[in-house]
Amino acid sequence: MRLVLDGFTKRFGDTTVIDALDLTVEDGEMIALLGPSGCGKSTTLFAIAGLHRVDGGRILFGERDVAQVSAQERNVGIVFQNYALYPHMTVAQNIAFPLRVRGASVADMDRKVREIAGLVQIGELLERKPAQLSGGQQQRVALARALVRKPDVLLLDEPLANLDAKLRMEMRSEIRRVQLETGITAILVTHDQVEAMSMCDRIALMKAGGIVQIAEPAEMYDNPADRYVAGFLGNPPIAFLDAVSDDILRLAGGAALGAAGTLQGLGPIALGVRPEHYGPGKGVPLDGTVIMLETHGREDLFEVELAGGGRLRAILPAGSGVRPGTTVDWGIDMTRVFAFSPEGRRL
Repeated sequence: MRLVLDGFTKRFGDTTVIDALDLTVEDGEMIALLGPSGCGKSTTLFAIAGLHRVDGGRILFGERDVAQVSAQERNVGIVFQNYALYPHMTVAQNIAFPLRVRGASVADMDRKVREIAGLVQIGELLERKPAQLSGGQQQRVALARALVRKPDVLLLDEPLANLDAKLRMEMRSEIRRVQLETGITAILVTHDQVEAMSMCDRIALMKAGGIVQIAEPAEMYDNPADRYVAGFLGNPPIAFLDAVSDDILRLAGGAALGAAGTLQGLGPIALGVRPEHYGPGKGVPLDGTVIMLETHGREDLFEVELAGGGRLRAILPAGSGVRPGTTVDWGIDMTRVFAFSPEGRRL
């Protein structure tokens, strides 16, 4: 089912939190609404679900405008952060609940419950109660309940937030597997960039009630629209350096980086440098001192304070022998650097 938000507007009292937002989710696509708390991503999701009244624009499920249609009349499946399972019901009864509300026969409910339980790999848990399940198992039950009615759209509201790190990784791949196997159109709301980048076909990065950039994960990472996007994606995060562009490009502290090229004559700018693009032998050497080391097993993360001011991060294979206090002359791969205006616009 193709989903379109056309000029979607939402107000709470006199405050407009979403103003004329446009978004298209193609049939069978999984898209992430990514952004910090308060950016409007959950508000958008709840409006699609029919839990929030729409104050302007259209919400199209295929060719049907459901903006003024009640939640009960929209064929959507929702998975919430807190699972929202009925504690007094068995797993089978929880999954079957949407079918029972629709008046399905016992035989039909039993068949569909067992079918969807097999898909999400909880067939052996059908007679248990939610209290007897782990967090990951409860989330699978919630996913099965959302899918059993064969919804037009699957909505996922921070579905992995309550799981530990290992379970989050497992459920990321499981939710994506189920979405691909069913071919359902899905929207994931998250503030976690790893979830968005690993689970979704495209990311809509939001800020202050609007979409700043929408793109495939790799495209957004490699070609951010502005400084906000560049700073939001990436772990470890990108570092920004103050620089000046005249005939040559130099850091604010004076160190020359080479010819300014297309940036010539722009004056004060900011350079964005990702950790993988700074390190030994990568470009013009810059004197600095290692001030922090984090060991991540197969790799080490360094933070370096440059002699002329500013800090950069670098990722090197574990066992480099570099320790805090070491003086280094690592360089920046200038072919991979992002440049931004003082206002944050991509140059």
